[in-house]
Amino acid sequence: MTFSDYTYVRPDYPAFKQTFAEKTAKLATATSLAETRQLVQDITTLLRQIDTQANLWYIRHSIDMTDEFYNQETKFWNEHTPLFDELTTDYYRVIVASPFRQDLSDLLPDTFFMQAENKIKTFSAAAIPLFQKENELVDDYNKLIAGAEINFQGQSYNLSQMIPFGQSTDRDVRQAASEATTAYYVDHEEEFDRIYDQLVKVRTEIAQTLGFKDYVDYSYLKMNRFDYNREMVKVYRQEILKHIVPIVAQLRERQAKRLQLDSLKHYDLALTFLDGNARPQGDPDFILAQAQTMYRELSKETGEFFDFMVEHQLLDLVAKTGKDSGGYCTYIADYQSPFIFSNFNGTKGDIDVLTHEAGHAFQVYRSRWIQSPEVIWPTYETCEIHSMSMEFLTWPWMDRFFKDQVDKYKFSHLADALTFLPYGVLVDHFQQEVYEQPNMTPAERKATWARLQALYLPDRDYSDSEALSRGIFWYRQGHIFASPFYYIDYTLAQVCALQFWKRSQVDQDPTAWADYLAICDLGGSKTFLQVIETAHLNSPFQPGALETTAKAATDWLNAIDDRQL
Repeated sequence: MTFSDYTYVRPDYPAFKQTFAEKTAKLATATSLAETRQLVQDITTLLRQIDTQANLWYIRHSIDMTDEFYNQETKFWNEHTPLFDELTTDYYRVIVASPFRQDLSDLLPDTFFMQAENKIKTFSAAAIPLFQKENELVDDYNKLIAGAEINFQGQSYNLSQMIPFGQSTDRDVRQAASEATTAYYVDHEEEFDRIYDQLVKVRTEIAQTLGFKDYVDYSYLKMNRFDYNREMVKVYRQEILKHIVPIVAQLRERQAKRLQLDSLKHYDLALTFLDGNARPQGDPDFILAQAQTMYRELSKETGEFFDFMVEHQLLDLVAKTGKDSGGYCTYIADYQSPFIFSNFNGTKGDIDVLTHEAGHAFQVYRSRWIQSPEVIWPTYETCEIHSMSMEFLTWPWMDRFFKDQVDKYKFSHLADALTFLPYGVLVDHFQQEVYEQPNMTPAERKATWARLQALYLPDRDYSDSEALSRGIFWYRQGHIFASPFYYIDYTLAQVCALQFWKRSQVDQDPTAWADYLAICDLGGSKTFLQVIETAHLNSPFQPGALETTAKAATDWLNAIDDRQL
């Protein structure tokens, strides 16, 4: 079967509710381990069925957001996802209290019960209308992004298709592309503000309904951040300011010299080299073929995995009209199939997103031994270790994609890993301030972004853009709207991934791949810090870890004469 053969059927909620509630009631009164195990397996099967249909809807909706059938299904899932969550939470209340809990470890690892206990604390039937409203607002944002049509140089482009123009070697084109893209956000400023203002208020009401001080505390629990809290993140952000922001300033100075500019404007940042960025030396079919060869050569395990992805047509890679923006990987449980979604646009980002999402997909493929959909994935910051590390573990094959431009690619890829860190913590810091002060006006939120932007990204010169100067850049960061607080995770994982880069590419450590494979096999059965320990990495929260990691990458970059690239 290929992905097109995977069957989507809207769940019959009343029938599902009856069956699920009956199983849960029996579980509550189970008097033997055998009966408990069977009921847990039955309930897990039901949860996998719902998870499968939800993901089939989500994938097909994001591939074509103009498809009226899946637009109608979106209304169903926006309304019913919280109702399914209610049933699941009832199950969690029963299973965490089961006298046989300790005997279920082969079916339900400790992290399952940790997540279940957090879900009980972060869900209430009283908040269901609020969850439904939140889902509707997120879909409003996604439609606003996917529906963008930007007239540029006589043609119409969506937001993903505009990205290559921002990397043009012609500075006038870069500036014009930036202005055209920004104009879309300005033209729809009231809509973005309305959606986000309502999201902040709805989410704050959710947190208050559940008895939390604010949505920040609620989110840390909802996102299962077992190993760290907001105070630890606050200290970590200060470490980024201290150790990384000065490095980024040096990298920007080198970039300006390469581009033969006195100083960089915001529309110059995406161009790394005067004669152009490294680009894949072939079309999407070429990229896919090279990737399949690469993964066969990387290891037996990755070869098997990627062949599976290609044979079952589990990749939708190219940008097109009506398609949602960005990239993601998800998992279709009943078919044991990862799925990769991206928006190829002819830039080096095509390779970054493919290897990144393949890292996610490889992890979940290796974790298919886990039946419970709650823990086949790790928590977000752990997931991103797999994806970001895969970007670096595939470096030896980058010449297949970039040919004589491979050195340019590696230099910019590693530099980008460092320059991303301040932006990543900016997104997190901004959200914390917003949800700590939920009554901010839209203008105050933009002023907050502008103030924090100046702190973390002093390299951004927006002096010739009134809109960007007053702080609307964050409109384009979908996580802020759709996945609140899911962003610091990327930076924590980047610190870990850079350690894998050093071990595999600099130290030539023969154990690096084995450690990577080991943490892919764990799925969500361990916490973030437990996974780091398994991988023999240093925690980003460990004193000196950030500084040591950054120094290794900076030393490598400083050893390169980038003017010759």
